[in-house]
Amino acid sequence: MTKKKGIHYSWIVLFVTFIALLFVQGVRLSFGAFIEPWEESFEASRAQITSVSLVSYLVFAVLQPFIGRLIDRIGVKRVVIWSIVVVGAAMILTAFATKPWQIVLLYGIMASIGFGGMSNVVGTLVVAKWFTVKKGFAMGIMSAGTATGQFSVVPLSILMIEAIGWKLTVMILGMIVLIVLLPIILLLFKASPKEKGIEPYGGALPETAPVSPGGNSLTSKPKGSFFLQRPFLFLFFSFFICGFTTVGLIDTHLVPFAQYCGFTAATAGAAVSTLALFNFSGTIVSGYLSDKWDSRWMLGGLYGLRGLTIIILLVIVHEQRFFTFFLGQTELLFIFAISFGIVDFATVAPTMKLASEYAGKTIIGLMIGLLFFGHQIGAALGSFIPGVLFDQSGSYDITFVTAIILCLAASIMCFMLPRPKQV
Repeated sequence: MTKKKGIHYSWIVLFVTFIALLFVQGVRLSFGAFIEPWEESFEASRAQITSVSLVSYLVFAVLQPFIGRLIDRIGVKRVVIWSIVVVGAAMILTAFATKPWQIVLLYGIMASIGFGGMSNVVGTLVVAKWFTVKKGFAMGIMSAGTATGQFSVVPLSILMIEAIGWKLTVMILGMIVLIVLLPIILLLFKASPKEKGIEPYGGALPETAPVSPGGNSLTSKPKGSFFLQRPFLFLFFSFFICGFTTVGLIDTHLVPFAQYCGFTAATAGAAVSTLALFNFSGTIVSGYLSDKWDSRWMLGGLYGLRGLTIIILLVIVHEQRFFTFFLGQTELLFIFAISFGIVDFATVAPTMKLASEYAGKTIIGLMIGLLFFGHQIGAALGSFIPGVLFDQSGSYDITFVTAIILCLAASIMCFMLPRPKQV
């Protein structure tokens, strides 16, 4: 067969997946921009409004294993299309909400069902089907879609709310999802190379099966046994810690922590934007390196570095006197934003690469869904528990120390993962 020249269609599918994650997950991460407007509009407390976020994370988490299994059964394209429709409709309907419970229903539940259906679970499965080489790099690009949404959609939402109000903002976001994103998916997105009559990028590989630490095929055993073994358990708990320390703790509490330290809202916002920018870069580089380096060692190093970056936040509060002659609090905050951004979503690509290597075709959707379930449960707890501890102690010290210890534990677990073997 003559080899065709030009761009392999896998890169087009990857770009479309990137755009979908940018819009959908960007809308999800914009929640913080609506907290104060919703408080004022509904005359609600912060606890009432932030409970929407808690419900959203829990819905998102519970859905992940089911989405992965649903994709295994009905195909990824149907799941993606219906998820985008649900997100767009929910955002438009949110504009007509008049009570906090309606926000919980429309955003916390309805929109979050769509967020869960167009998540990194979908992106990971798409990459697994379309790429047999450069898979880590492709997963890095895919994961960067969410980081790009954080960098672009979140500040855009803030500007739009100030200019035209939150009602028109959520309506416009919903219309963009339906009018711009949905047609792109319908026209260009393909679930697998078979739909185009071509092989994946890099060619087809022999069938693989999940492998036990001893080298035996795990698909020869009951499926449930795989989820009780070290490859899955250590990936699951390390990814749980990832969710706790990133989306839960830092993405939710960095701005209030900065305000607690006396930074202006403008400085806090600039720090968040800086973190998102380096998050994008770190995610791409991580994906590229996971094709060249051992993903287990990469993850161990990334979690260790993440723990070190969180120490900077403790320094900002307690040890500033040691840096008076060199760095002020503002400089330290931006050093944290840069360093944490680099290791933020950078764990996704090597984690998903390992998951796709450990799991066989019959359970990969379920495995990835369970991993993201753990991640989002961690995110839910990471957003809620620090608030409770802050109310009780008046500081974030306990939370940051706990996060550092958790990162160390995640690092050790990743170093102890067995090497994936192809059968």
